[in-house]
Amino acid sequence: MKSKQSFLVAFIMVTSLFFLWAFLHNINPILIPHLKKACTLTDTESALIDSSVYFGYFLVAIPAGWFMHKYGYKKGILVGLILYCVGAYLFIPAASARSYSFFLAALFVMAAGATFLETIANPYITKLGEEEGAARRLNLAQSFNGVGAFIAPLIGGKFILSGIEHTEAELKQMSTEQLQSYLSFEAGTIKMPYIVIGSVVLVILILFALIKLPEIEEKHTTDGKSEFSFRVFRFPHFRWAVIAQFFYVGAQVGVGSFFIRFSKYTMNMGEKEAAYWWGSIAMVGFMAGRFVGTFLMRYFKPAALLSVYALINIALLAVAIMSKGSVAVYAMMAVPFFMSIMFPTIFALGIDGLGEESKIASSFIVMSIVGGALFPVLMGQLSDANGGNIQIAYIVPLVCFAVIAYYGATQLKKAAVKVSVGH
Repeated sequence: MKSKQSFLVAFIMVTSLFFLWAFLHNINPILIPHLKKACTLTDTESALIDSSVYFGYFLVAIPAGWFMHKYGYKKGILVGLILYCVGAYLFIPAASARSYSFFLAALFVMAAGATFLETIANPYITKLGEEEGAARRLNLAQSFNGVGAFIAPLIGGKFILSGIEHTEAELKQMSTEQLQSYLSFEAGTIKMPYIVIGSVVLVILILFALIKLPEIEEKHTTDGKSEFSFRVFRFPHFRWAVIAQFFYVGAQVGVGSFFIRFSKYTMNMGEKEAAYWWGSIAMVGFMAGRFVGTFLMRYFKPAALLSVYALINIALLAVAIMSKGSVAVYAMMAVPFFMSIMFPTIFALGIDGLGEESKIASSFIVMSIVGGALFPVLMGQLSDANGGNIQIAYIVPLVCFAVIAYYGATQLKKAAVKVSVGH
């Protein structure tokens, strides 16, 4: 009984962390158009916001996994929270200097902290209960990740975006003093939200320092090996998960990052309205999709649901690319509902049955989300090469979902994860 209670407390506390990295990722669709204005950037340059975050994941995932392997789950969480807090506070001097490179550095530090949290929390959640319910339990925890996904654009749209959108001609007509005053004002709106973010994370850090988290007794793999090494790639289902996660995160980031630009291009929607639509409709759908997906996994194989959802997103993106006006925007906003289950399902399928090696496997799967650094830049380049046509750039996530659909189909018979029916 005591063990179950400690697992429940741990589950609740660790699930709270899912909000933090959701906020980091889902504030990017706000930061990209905002810093594009404040720092006068091209689409390709603004996509480096995503690159800074996801290269942070790429570079820090292995050290985070090693740290977790050596020092345990709790200490890894504390390090992650410290880095996240420091990164948030770095936004204040970055805004004062209106330095794009400083902003990118702050995002990198926050991403390093989020990498520790995500590398640790995902496998830890799968171990807080019976193995048969691992995918369902991780999807449940990720459902609260969806809360951060819809709150971030709403907060960003209200407190970061000014709603002032000057044309290039209007900017050229401004005097040097007027232009610098306007740009400084735009950069300055970012300060207060990140002071609040840093302070909230500081409180969470103190709470984690005070509570006791249960360490999990890991089972060894069948060959008795449990060292932290690249030998984990000998498992085919893990290798495929790394590839699938690379393409999935690229698709997820690309779909959201340019939504405000997409809405402006296809139906001339203002930035504040687009941010509100993305947060209150698309990201609420993302959160709802997590809960619906968790329920459906009582009756359908995770791999089957993954493949079907990917095919639906291919169809939705095709409509978004070929349509104009509200039809294109509505199709785009439906995509997150069907993206919702993908990350946790791929993750659970990838680490299933790996025992102690799930720690290094978790690092590599988190590391694979460097796709989020690469594909948005490719989208920005496609847009810039076609005269700012951001709509055509959505071919990139469409291709990514095709890879995910194929992955799900290949895992139908191979996947070891079993989903329990009932409680």
